[in-house]
Formats: sequence, structure tokens, C-alpha cells
Amino acid sequence: MTPEDPPRYRVHPSPIGDILIVTTTDGIVTLHPFDGPLHAEIERVALRLRALPLPDDETDAASPASAETDTFDSAARQLDEYFDGEREEFDLPLDWRLVRGFTLAALQAVCDIPYGETAGYGEVAIAAGVPRAGRAVGTACATTPFSVVVPVHRVVRADGSIGEYGGRPDVKRFLLDLEQGPSVPAAPMSAADDVAATS
Repeated sequence: MTPEDPPRYRVHPSPIGDILIVTTTDGIVTLHPFDGPLHAEIERVALRLRALPLPDDETDAASPASAETDTFDSAARQLDEYFDGEREEFDLPLDWRLVRGFTLAALQAVCDIPYGETAGYGEVAIAAGVPRAGRAVGTACATTPFSVVVPVHRVVRADGSIGEYGGRPDVKRFLLDLEQGPSVPAAPMSAADDVAATS
């Protein structure tokens, strides 16, 4: 990525909330649902990338469609297909630059968990080549820049409980239920909805 090619972003609506998609010339560098103000998410991503992502709509309308625009369009389409129960695997270019070492190995092992199935943290650690690193798998899942397209929601505790999923176990339950089919589960409430419901 050069100063001439800054990262770009789009926000895509979904049943689990707005999803921030940030791309570089190498692919999707982060894709995750977010609560709270967009500018705070963009600042967080900018700090990690050391570059400020620009809105994708700032591209020159007269220029031909870029690879990044194609990536955004593919990501949006595939996310919609997934949430409609029509897609089981994602076929998107991922830029892993924000992930290193064992975290990268763990997240790549997570990608091998089949749709509709789950694996324990210890099982993922074994698949990643470090059998005693179950706790590190938990950290990798909690800090992943990729949600949904890297199915960290399929990683569960050894006792079968689903775990926290970044403080949103309702989202994790929604994704697991979605993959069990055939009916589409009710969308989880956003954090703002939770506050409104209790006030």
C-alpha cells in the first residue's frame, strides 16, 4: 500500500448490525460488525494500518471499476447470500497483514471448520500445530480483524458453551443458529437496543 493507494472502506448493513469492510490493494484487511460511531471504528483501524481509510465513494466516478470496488461488491453480495442461508463458504481475497505468528495459524485453522459445525479451542490449537495453545486460540478469535468470513463463531468452549464473541454472545448464537438452518433466526438486538429495552 502506497500513499497513492490508501485503504478504502464501506459499511454494509446486515442482521447482526452494520459491518465495516476495509480493503487494501491486497484484499480485505478487516471485516467486522461494529457498535458505536463509525468515526471511532475508522480511527481504530487507521491506527492499526498506519493509514486513514477513505470512503469507497470517494473514488473517481469517471475511472474504470477498480479491483477494490470489485472486492467490496463481492463481499457485500457474499455476506447477503450467507445471511439469506444461500452461501456456506466465502471466496474473498483477505489481506492478513494485521495478523502474525500463531494468531495467523489459528485463524487459518478456523477457516477449515465446516459450515454448521463447531470445534473447541483445543481442537483448533492442534490443527494450528500447537496442541497446548487453546487459550491463545481464544485470544486469536477475540482479536481477529475478520468476522463472519473467518468463522471464529464456530469455535466454542470444551464444555460446549459458546463463549462471549467479543461481548456479544447473542451474535454468536445467531450465527450458529443460522448455520443450523433451515429457518432464519431472529436477528440479535444491538447494544443500543439492549439499553433501550432495559430503560
